[in-house]
Amino acid sequence: MKAYISKQGIGSVLFDIFNFILQISLILLCLYPFYYLLIYSLSDPSEVSRGIYLLPRGFTLENYTQVLKLPGIFRAVLISTSRTIVGTIFSVVGCMLYAYILTKKELPFRKIIYRMTIITMYVGGGLIPTYIVLKSYGFINSFWVYVIPGAISAFNVVLCKTYIEQLPEVLEESAMIDGAGYFTRFLKIVMPLSKSIAATIALFAAVAQWNSWFDNYLYVFKSELSTLQYILYMYLTQVQNALKQLQESSLASMSNVVLTPESVRVTVTMLVTIPIILVYPFVQKHFVKGIMIGAVKG
Repeated sequence: MKAYISKQGIGSVLFDIFNFILQISLILLCLYPFYYLLIYSLSDPSEVSRGIYLLPRGFTLENYTQVLKLPGIFRAVLISTSRTIVGTIFSVVGCMLYAYILTKKELPFRKIIYRMTIITMYVGGGLIPTYIVLKSYGFINSFWVYVIPGAISAFNVVLCKTYIEQLPEVLEESAMIDGAGYFTRFLKIVMPLSKSIAATIALFAAVAQWNSWFDNYLYVFKSELSTLQYILYMYLTQVQNALKQLQESSLASMSNVVLTPESVRVTVTMLVTIPIILVYPFVQKHFVKGIMIGAVKG
């Protein structure tokens, strides 16, 4: 330790210690709200009034058990999971293919098309025109309204285009000499070499699809197509009705745990948040690489 201090200098060592403490404090400040929600949702609602800080009070899973008994929850989970999987696939393939096309100099009006794509990041058509367009295509009250309208994101296209432009051109040139067309080169060369940016786009798309509820609110009125987030949003805004439905349930009446509006809100929030938190560790290594390489230039 003395050798390290003498080598680095007392000022440098003090700065490292201060920096370490500051970073740990910031990490704890970011993580503790999620941790608090978790231990709150695992606590007996009647014990929460005594205060919780590090551990649940009266550990119980009844909060989750009873909330999952709310009508339509499991069907909504299936719809949300389906739209997340299908929407992510559509978004990754669509953005990558569109970005690949924009990298080809032989594309007519390539710069104009690219600039028009960028404009959509700042200017939208408006709510009423969007509704009219979706209705004319027959997307209203359809599962595909969750997937197709948002499949192409201008921001994701910019990231993909920048990434693809940095791939060695000789790879495509050699494949072109062998007779490979655009689509073959895209599938056999570009996509395998773009796993990092594809994982980044997949993460963006999956989070957006999983968290989305507003499109359900505007364009879908069939209860069988309601997403988990929309149903939980309705229960959050009408928590007293949700509690009433649970109290009228014979299964809920057998439980010794009595839910409160706060416990319902916290448990619902955790149900929506946990799946996304579990996804991040698996794509983080690709996410960091993809977002850095894809954001070097526009």
